[in-house]
Amino acid sequence: MTSQDVRKQFLDFFASKGHLIVPSAPIVLKDDPTLMFNNSGMAQFKEYFLGNATPKSNRIADTQKCLRVSGKHNDLEDVGFDTYHHTMFEMLGNWSFGDYFKKEAINWAWELLTEVYKIPKENLYVSVFEGNEEENVPFDQEAWDIWKELIDEDRIILGNKKDNFWEMGDQGPCGPCSEIHVDLRSEEEKLQVSGKSLVNNDHPQVVEIWNNVFMEFNRKADGSLEKLPAKHVDTGMGFERLCMALQGKTSNYDTDVFTPLIEKVEQITGLKYTPNDVTLSGVEESEEQNKTNIAIRVVVDHVRAVAFAIADGQLPSNTGAGYVIRRILRRAIRYGFTFLNTKEPFINQLVAVLANQMGEFFPEIKSQQQLVTNVIREEEASFLRTLDQGLQLLENVVTETKGATVSGVKAFELYDTFGFPIDLTALILREKGFELDEAGFNAAMQEQKNRSRAASEVSTEDWSVLIPGNVETFVGYDQTESDVKITRIRKVDSKKDGILYQIVLDNTPFYPEGGGQVGDKGILVSANETIEIIDTKKENNLILHFAKRLPENVNAGFVAKVNQDLRSLSSRNHSATHLMHQALRSILGTHVEQKGSLVNPNYLRFDFSHFAKMTESELQQVEDFVNARIQEQLPLIERRNIPIQQALEEGAMALFGEKYGDNVRAIKFGESMELCGGIHVKNTAEIWHFKIVSEGAVAAGIRRIEAITSDAVKAHFASYENTLNEVKSALKNPQDILKAVYSMQEENAKLAKQIEALVKDKVKNLKASLTVEIQEINGVQFLAKQVDLNPEGAKDLAYELGNLGNNLFLVLATADEEKPMLTCYVSKELVAEKNLNAGQVVRELGKFIQGGGGGQPFFATAGGKNVAGIQQALEKAVDFVK
Repeated sequence: MTSQDVRKQFLDFFASKGHLIVPSAPIVLKDDPTLMFNNSGMAQFKEYFLGNATPKSNRIADTQKCLRVSGKHNDLEDVGFDTYHHTMFEMLGNWSFGDYFKKEAINWAWELLTEVYKIPKENLYVSVFEGNEEENVPFDQEAWDIWKELIDEDRIILGNKKDNFWEMGDQGPCGPCSEIHVDLRSEEEKLQVSGKSLVNNDHPQVVEIWNNVFMEFNRKADGSLEKLPAKHVDTGMGFERLCMALQGKTSNYDTDVFTPLIEKVEQITGLKYTPNDVTLSGVEESEEQNKTNIAIRVVVDHVRAVAFAIADGQLPSNTGAGYVIRRILRRAIRYGFTFLNTKEPFINQLVAVLANQMGEFFPEIKSQQQLVTNVIREEEASFLRTLDQGLQLLENVVTETKGATVSGVKAFELYDTFGFPIDLTALILREKGFELDEAGFNAAMQEQKNRSRAASEVSTEDWSVLIPGNVETFVGYDQTESDVKITRIRKVDSKKDGILYQIVLDNTPFYPEGGGQVGDKGILVSANETIEIIDTKKENNLILHFAKRLPENVNAGFVAKVNQDLRSLSSRNHSATHLMHQALRSILGTHVEQKGSLVNPNYLRFDFSHFAKMTESELQQVEDFVNARIQEQLPLIERRNIPIQQALEEGAMALFGEKYGDNVRAIKFGESMELCGGIHVKNTAEIWHFKIVSEGAVAAGIRRIEAITSDAVKAHFASYENTLNEVKSALKNPQDILKAVYSMQEENAKLAKQIEALVKDKVKNLKASLTVEIQEINGVQFLAKQVDLNPEGAKDLAYELGNLGNNLFLVLATADEEKPMLTCYVSKELVAEKNLNAGQVVRELGKFIQGGGGGQPFFATAGGKNVAGIQQALEKAVDFVK
């Protein structure tokens, strides 16, 4: 049975049980501040479990792309070393929102596994929650009794809170669960050791494949449990593990989920992967082959996670979710570099295999294939350059090390600043006969983690519900003021922002951050007081208004007032973004797709797919296109709550990586039509003018434009006018400013040539006078001298003196414009014979001028800040040749 068949049979089975089949949500979460990535099948349904929204069906089934590489669920470091952990995996799930419960969930799970998939019953074990006195949660008798009708009692296992009580997080919906485990060992092994004793003991062939969670409770901030108003079912079955069981394999990596990728890696590298069955048969493997196997597993696992994240709109970067994606990819590159001998980018070649393999169920990987390939290729090339740089830096660290142990702090600097992997550092050091101070590295790493954790630490209290029920309404498309009541409040304490309060209103004109647009600011006004709203966000379908203090009377009536000036500026930038998107597709081509945006009152930022730097002409065409639409005074045509299929058929653009409902809002200005929930101008004339201020690369195939509109354009033009007037004044108010500037440039060029000629003459004269000052020390021609030259002149002089012989050690100091500089020249023969290194020399001597530098073994320079230290540096130079 192919993996495509496994997926299809699951969805068909639950469709036959009255479930609505929904597509996978994006792997990257954009509107959930509590999670970076979808780390479980239930993440996209949190608002339903919390009672903040109503699902389109009480029964839903899907296959969800999940990523577990950060936070509570982090499998990254296990990946590759075993046969069943993954960064990205698919979670097959069926859901009941207040509909069926334990009986149906358990019976259907058993029916699917044993009758449809035909897994032998004697290979299955199940677990139920044993209860917990501290939590006051009893043994799950109901689940036990249901299972007793389906399976022998000796195959039912009691599980503790760790294994059989599932929680969404530190707070939120939770409940007991019943897991299903499969024993994939040989008959001989089963006779020797009972599978029952291996359940939940990390045995690679006795693994959990399905978890049925019975959501009954809500975990409060104080740790206590309260009953949910309705009971829900949340199930998750690991797709890769299920395929392993159904295809008769003992490793996820031996299934057709991974074998096409593995075969491609074998083809590229010329190395062979050992299937797990061969390993289990007792065939001895060399340590080198084992490392090859691990590396190939790392590569084929990680490319899936990275490719789908990029396809869903998350580019690798140095912060947040982008940093996580970059880290995963770099781990794969590093394993390829070290163990597969791949010194050129190769992981990008796997994207085509992935698209062909998974494109039917996940069309985004097919449609975004070229972009994903380009981004990964560029990231690979960049990190391989970093590895080369890191190898040179590590060489310097080794050279400076006294003794046989390299400082853990130095190794951490390589890791933290340059991204050089610590295990590669340790490997290279061992090859050179050095040891790594692992304790020092771990201490530095822990210190950084503590700083990071402290900076991001947040504690959230439980909601205090003032008005029960799901009554919140957003009225901000039509109003900027509204009479409101507070429905719930809670306190949030973070190291970053301090104590804030989140306020939910029965209706609100405040737009919550989303779709790239920042949240509204404003005030809540009652008869007695005014509360400032500093931000608005959305979480689990609730619009949260952030304030530094609560009203004295939270039960009073208020008027919610949006800061109209800020909103108006944001709306102009947001509408201009739509027009610019249309312009880019018109001028550059329909390959242009939005890949990210930021809209705030000050400016707009727009990331888009395009293969080359835009020319000045193209940028001007985009500006002209947008400004023409502004001049046309196009009215806003807003279509609210229309079926998504209808909107798409009418030409509306949908963005990849966004989660859309069955009904959407479409925004149209002339020929521009996009699905969008943001705030827009009523007429393009309100934008006034559009001006691009920068264009550059974000990643391979991704460009970024920053632009301004309205008041910011007026300020921009005013600033240019002021600058022009200042230039005019500095040039003594000439009639023709351009002519005056060109004339000054020509005069400067002439003077520069004259200075260059004078410096060359000076170098020749100095060469003659300094030649007689060279001393011989231990067979080395030595000179350390301060000269009245600029740094370029000092370099020329060093090479001139170097031509006099083949055993010169020279240190020249300059203080041009009070900036100290040391220049060291070492004859190449001395570099070889006496192990002298100019780079090391200037690093040591640079300390005296409060600076540093580097270069090649025969020539290096160091700049600093302390002119007074020059003399001491020159005096110490002789120590290198004594």
